[in-house]
Amino acid sequence: MYFGLSEEQQFFQESINKFLEDTVTVDALRSHRTGENKNLSRLVFEGLNELGLSSLVVPEAFGGLGLDSLFAISVSESLGRGVAPYPFIGSFLIAPFLIDKLGSDSQKQKYLPGIATGEKRFAVALTEMTGRRIQSGIEYSNQKLNGRTLFVMDDIESTHYLIVDSDAGVHVVDASGDGLKKIELRSVDVTSFLSELALTDVETEALDNDSDNIESIQQAINLGRIALAANTLGAAQHMLDRSVDYAKERKQFGRQIGSFQAVKHMCAQMASDLEPCYSMTWYAAHTMDHIPHESQLMACQTKAQLSEVGSSIAKTATEVHGGMGFTDDLGLHYWFKRIGLNRQLLGSPDLLREEAADIQGL
Repeated sequence: MYFGLSEEQQFFQESINKFLEDTVTVDALRSHRTGENKNLSRLVFEGLNELGLSSLVVPEAFGGLGLDSLFAISVSESLGRGVAPYPFIGSFLIAPFLIDKLGSDSQKQKYLPGIATGEKRFAVALTEMTGRRIQSGIEYSNQKLNGRTLFVMDDIESTHYLIVDSDAGVHVVDASGDGLKKIELRSVDVTSFLSELALTDVETEALDNDSDNIESIQQAINLGRIALAANTLGAAQHMLDRSVDYAKERKQFGRQIGSFQAVKHMCAQMASDLEPCYSMTWYAAHTMDHIPHESQLMACQTKAQLSEVGSSIAKTATEVHGGMGFTDDLGLHYWFKRIGLNRQLLGSPDLLREEAADIQGL
């Protein structure tokens, strides 16, 4: 039995990879970081939306492509490989997933078509379910939200926020509403967009179709974790590919450094560590649609594993490049930092392994 990506999924990945290779170059990333190029995010957003990424998981009835989780995860891998400054996991994966699961028919009609076209851009706040901080939290009463939430995902030019409160209620908040204060959070990864929200009597629209909120929120978190793992997988693969190419070209003592046993072993170790992660990630995505009772465990284990493997490959790939690996000229640090940020979002490896142990009764 063959288990892997279909020809259609591979073709879609190739289209994304080609677009990002042409658009998100190291020079473009450098000018984006320094503020000289303020159009990169817009160019990537418009280009990837033309390829259909904003409509990927939106049901066909609401103008989307209605594709499955494995397709979405394969896309996240390509976005990691190209270190794209694009709000995919929060805005176009978790948000439409939760609205489709928990929204009423009128709410789905109100929001999902706009997400599919990219006109409605949702940032997602799940901190209440993934690691609430002391002196922060979201309380809901009288159709209003109060409190603070950290690490809001994909908050760039957001038109709406999807916020989970302390009682597992899910709310849509207009980004232009009164009482809402956004504080941009700067992370090591300049291609990701995080914020902190402070809410004071903010009017909200609660999603409600009499479904089990906690189960649906957990499934959305599972999907987000697997997507982050796939994103790290793509970034790690890029760093490995760059290392192998560099080892073939760079010469020392009159020989290509790839001919030295130590460098061979470093590259071989990275490849052997990364290869099993593909099937693990694909299977985790498969469980989302076909074996849902396994999805939480697989999401925890997959993201924890990719976080560790990705961090190891990021370190080793930098070492293969020697002193050049730390320079801005090569730009490896953009992928290094994406891997580092993904490691912490929606749960660190330690937290995820503890959650996986609880699921198994250990």
